[in-house]
Amino acid sequence: MQRFAQLLDRLSYEPRRNAKLALMEAYFRSTPDPDRGYALAALTDALTFQNAKPGVIRTLIAERTDPVLFALSRDYVGDLSETVALMWPVRPVAEGDLRADTVSLTEVVRTLETTGKSGLPGALAAWLDQLDEVGRWALLKLITGALRVGVSARLAKSAVARLGGYAPDAIEEVWHGLSPPYEPLFRWLEGHGPAPLQDDPAPFRTPMLAHPIDLDELTKNHNPDDFSAEWKWDGIRIQIAAGDDRASRHVVRLYSRTGEDISAAFPDLCEAAAFSGALDGELLIVRGGLIQPFNVLQQRLNRRTVSTALMRDFPPHVRLYDYLADGHDDLRALPLSERRARLQALGPTLGPMFSVSPTIKFSSWGDVAAARADPASAGADGDAAAVEGVMLKRKDSVYVAGRPKGPWFKWKRDPFVIDAVMMYAQRGSGKRSSFYSDYTFGVWTDEGELVPVGKAYFGFTDAELTDIDRFVRNNTGARFGPVREVVHTADQGLVLEIAFEGLQRSSRHKSGVAMRFPRVSRLRWDKTPKDADTLEGLKRLLPKTKPRKAKSTRLRPENLSFDF
Repeated sequence: MQRFAQLLDRLSYEPRRNAKLALMEAYFRSTPDPDRGYALAALTDALTFQNAKPGVIRTLIAERTDPVLFALSRDYVGDLSETVALMWPVRPVAEGDLRADTVSLTEVVRTLETTGKSGLPGALAAWLDQLDEVGRWALLKLITGALRVGVSARLAKSAVARLGGYAPDAIEEVWHGLSPPYEPLFRWLEGHGPAPLQDDPAPFRTPMLAHPIDLDELTKNHNPDDFSAEWKWDGIRIQIAAGDDRASRHVVRLYSRTGEDISAAFPDLCEAAAFSGALDGELLIVRGGLIQPFNVLQQRLNRRTVSTALMRDFPPHVRLYDYLADGHDDLRALPLSERRARLQALGPTLGPMFSVSPTIKFSSWGDVAAARADPASAGADGDAAAVEGVMLKRKDSVYVAGRPKGPWFKWKRDPFVIDAVMMYAQRGSGKRSSFYSDYTFGVWTDEGELVPVGKAYFGFTDAELTDIDRFVRNNTGARFGPVREVVHTADQGLVLEIAFEGLQRSSRHKSGVAMRFPRVSRLRWDKTPKDADTLEGLKRLLPKTKPRKAKSTRLRPENLSFDF
């Protein structure tokens, strides 16, 4: 457990990607099975503990510390695991006590998986007594499932792939047929055994991704005759895999872009998938023949179970992009033009929950630019508001896992930009737990009231974060637990330039609107809050979110010349 804790500690302080890879590779090479397998499972978020919840941790620390002191400390530190690790009372080591280095990660994981609610607090307390500060922090992070050490599942798999000199995609190809502690995987990577058998009837296949591009690069470097174009829809990228298992049962799985199984949230869609193979597409909600805004789709996401009413009121639909496998035949090595032709033939046989995403007719990059600027006139019709941009794919491209440079490009719609006023600030987590890095911002009503319209927590540099944090601490009007109210009058406050991808109506927010992907694009130290934008101006973007010419459209009364 201590070695795993030291790994997490070093990863949390290491900002460089290659250095993180080196740390994990060294750990996996030097750590025996099954500990390294459980470490990999923790880093890829593949562990779940039914009875180990944050509430158990809070109860244990409440029994050992003053609750007021803990609340103040938790507020200051900003992270439950770190606070408890620091405040846990260290008892004297008695003869016969286990040393910290004798607590294995395997013991911890297997105990957490098998121990009932009544026995868990005692086991957890015993571990916390034996471990040092870093060990306690790592243990509690493991239980809460929020490691937050700057390592994605993909990066962890990339480190494991280095053991055998493989590409990360080789790991992805066999990953969904494996389970912790992944001993067959490690044997294969180190040359001690065969590749793990992939007998999953509905496996995940690593998706092919696109690089961003603009008109200037397209014009200079690419021939439009080599490419096809299609809409980039505002949903979530998914993969549908289906096949018969050894018992002749039809198995269907719905995967997110990162390989997360989201089938439980869409049983109706899985039931409708009467085919064998794998399809790549965009998951949407369609009502009355029209694609609904992304916030409507969110009502179905991240659910373990769904009711009949939810399935009825939020009917899913998949716009299909690509055909990856036909039964047991892998189609990814075929050129896009051939895969597309086969997809067009399959589409009509799949039923009303599926449709093939239409291509865009063009003969020049200027035609593509015009379609991107006005999707409704280029064939998107009533679904134009759900278009995020345009995808450009070489007709001869094979389907390659990852993000190869050259075959596929995405040309997204230009973001909107507004000036808003910071109203509240909250500490972040992990490396940002000591900084106020999460900001609620607002715009002015006609009555002169500042109302919140969104929250942003990225888009600024580390140096800018330090400046913002200093401003928040020096301009706090009130405190609400971990949240500070920042001074925001007409003449005093911090103006943030906020970029966002789209806007929807929302009954959950006082402002009546919800932003899509808001982020801080600039700090406007040169402006006073009274110069910020208005809610009325923001609401004028609701019917459509389609800037015309500029790369970023300033939301000003004189600039709101859109077609609605």
